Amino acid sequence: MAKKRHQNVPASYLTLFKDNKVLLLRRFNIGYEDGNYSVIAGHVDPGETFTKCIIREAKEEAGIELKSENLKVVHVMHRDSKSDEYN
Repeated sequence: MAKKRHQNVPASYLTLFKDNKVLLLRRFNIGYEDGNYSVIAGHVDPGETFTKCIIREAKEEAGIELKSENLKVVHVMHRDSKSDEYN
């Protein structure tokens, strides 16, 4: 019997700071967490890097054009969204 492999759903999140403030977007009319606030974020498409993903999402969600040389990955986290326990 073939062993079931672990599957991840990668996502990128962008935190923009200016004058000790953080940019938040209000989610609207997308069917998930509507009305709540969030940073710019989105799922990474197949063949896409985390950086390319967040450049795309910033343009789509906020009309912000970013350059990869101005970005850096500062944190990576793995979580099991099916579990309430953190190990």
